[in-house]
Amino acid sequence: MTTALRLAIDIGGTFTDTVLVSGDETILASTKTLTTHQNPAEGAMEGALRVMESAGRSLAEVTGFIHGTTLATNALIERRGATVATVATEGFRDILEIAYERRYAQYDINLEKPDLLVPRERSLTVRERMSATGEVLIELEDGAIDALLAEIDASGADAVAICLMHSYANSMHERRLRDALAERRPDLTVSISSDVSPEAREFDRLCTTVANAYIQPLMETYLTRFVEKFEAEGVTCPILMMTAGGGMCTVQTAMRFPIRLVESGPAGGAILAARIAARAGLDQVLSFDMGGTTAKLCLIDNARPQTSRQFEIARAERFIKGSGMPVRIPVIEMIEIGAGGGSIAGVDRLGRLTVGPKSAGSEPGPVAFGRGGTEPTVTDSDITLGYIVPDTFAEGFIKIDPEASNGALQSVIGTALETDATGAADGVSRIVDESMASAGRMHAVESGKDLGPRTMIAFGGNGPLHASRVARSAGVNRIVVPPDPGVGSAVGFLFAPVSFEIVRSYYSLLGTLDFKAINDLFGDMIAEASAVVAQGAGDAPTEIRRSAFMRYSGQGHEIEISLPDRTLTTEDLAPLTEAFETEYRKQFSRPVPGMQIEILNWAVQVATPDAAVPDLPATPGLTTMTPLEARPIICDVDGQMKQACFVARANLKPGDRICGPALIHEPQTTTLVSADFSAHVDAIGNLVLTRNQKGGTQ
Repeated sequence: MTTALRLAIDIGGTFTDTVLVSGDETILASTKTLTTHQNPAEGAMEGALRVMESAGRSLAEVTGFIHGTTLATNALIERRGATVATVATEGFRDILEIAYERRYAQYDINLEKPDLLVPRERSLTVRERMSATGEVLIELEDGAIDALLAEIDASGADAVAICLMHSYANSMHERRLRDALAERRPDLTVSISSDVSPEAREFDRLCTTVANAYIQPLMETYLTRFVEKFEAEGVTCPILMMTAGGGMCTVQTAMRFPIRLVESGPAGGAILAARIAARAGLDQVLSFDMGGTTAKLCLIDNARPQTSRQFEIARAERFIKGSGMPVRIPVIEMIEIGAGGGSIAGVDRLGRLTVGPKSAGSEPGPVAFGRGGTEPTVTDSDITLGYIVPDTFAEGFIKIDPEASNGALQSVIGTALETDATGAADGVSRIVDESMASAGRMHAVESGKDLGPRTMIAFGGNGPLHASRVARSAGVNRIVVPPDPGVGSAVGFLFAPVSFEIVRSYYSLLGTLDFKAINDLFGDMIAEASAVVAQGAGDAPTEIRRSAFMRYSGQGHEIEISLPDRTLTTEDLAPLTEAFETEYRKQFSRPVPGMQIEILNWAVQVATPDAAVPDLPATPGLTTMTPLEARPIICDVDGQMKQACFVARANLKPGDRICGPALIHEPQTTTLVSADFSAHVDAIGNLVLTRNQKGGTQ
């Protein structure tokens, strides 16, 4: 019988990661290739052919294929999308202009408003109106459609985002407009809010629909070419796409809802960390994914990543909430900062050392790559500090020049700050590590959680290299580095379920809930989500998760409360009240007595079951090793030069223990074991780093 083969490809801002796994979850081959931004499929194909050659297999043998990409994210950030016109209900032309009716930085006289992609001259309206309960107040007449078509033609738009008032309650007018445009203007790309984001809050709903319409033509073209390219090389299985919510969907669903692909790569990393946490029995985890362009940190409790219904794209001020374009889709919640191996370092006009968020990416890349880069990066600093050894970098496919790194650090930073290249590199390293640790602490505080008791799970091309430094600053004392960490997000793709989530608005007070209406609503949502999942999972069994977004009457934000997967009855009122007050107490210390509870949104997720998690065998007794080889590094604890043990991870077996400082190298990354940490290999090959205040001795 032919062994199942599964292929995962994650296209990032700097590197494209490729992993080939057998049916028993054994990683047969993995590789990193530079991302080819002009045609991302080229770098993906290079990686795919490389792992196939390494494993002695062919693409025709692949039985499962999962793909994640940053193309949707980058298109929104870099403003490389369609020319979009919006259509709103008459009288609501300025939804985008009005936004939240507040400034994200109240006292900034030079405040830069978020770019919401559609100028006022392309903000169109049509005469119609629905009530909040879905009752037709003003009919949509044929004459209004004719007039709208003329305005769309004059606007020069090639995509249209339709967001009519209260269409989440009754989508009849939106669908009629969509069908008319499809018939009379077939070249237009049309997104309607009742499909993309059928929730209350007009501004967020419109922004999400605009973003979807903006990237839809680009993603349709890209995904069509991607599929055709791999089919031409022999792939016969369906290609599934990773979504921001941590699930998979078909290419056809991704073309319809490309906004759900935003942040799909980082979601794969969170899925991997959650699986590792489940297998190791870790209740509290901090996922740390550092790549070439950004670093992502995610809180994981009880083997489930923290999730959200909203995030912002392309903030005008990177760290200020409200300065970006809000979108409402299911997403794994994480904090992402411009701190990666390619993050550019320099000195500002005040003489301060700065790192990021601008990245050299893969083109031209760090100075050491010799591809035209002239500005020093975090990777150049790691090379100068001795943490990256040229002979073992990137499987030997990328040659690096340490002298070029030294020269750039000296000329750009050292001269300005009156230090040498090593001092400049040490400063860059400390700043970027503290930036990541600070982001993690802030994310934890905002979530009402503490980093201290958590175990860090580190992966990504640069995650293991910086993990012990970031952990020390963040107050974390234990780190787990899984096998093949350099391609961790792609590995995570292989454990993601096929899933689809729908959220719909139906306002009601809990005490006067119309249970028949809610059960009918759930029935419709389950049927719709199940149909989408069946496209990718066939007849595979599925699980259904239901939830309600509840709040006290008059409040502006909701708390998600899980619901039983069955028909709701009046007997559920007391348990729902108790569940809401328990969760409210966790977040705000105490419930509010005497307040009515209301529900704004209802959600359904249909997904294939999570992959089974094998038990973790006991780790053999630890044996401290004394590796024969050592390399000089600048110690990150005291800044002095020290000899670090230098060992290949492939030569370590379960129970082996190494005291820091040490460099444990493998094909796609290196783990730095700082002088105040020791590392051992557990029973399934994870590197476990433990902080030791005695500097690596016990």
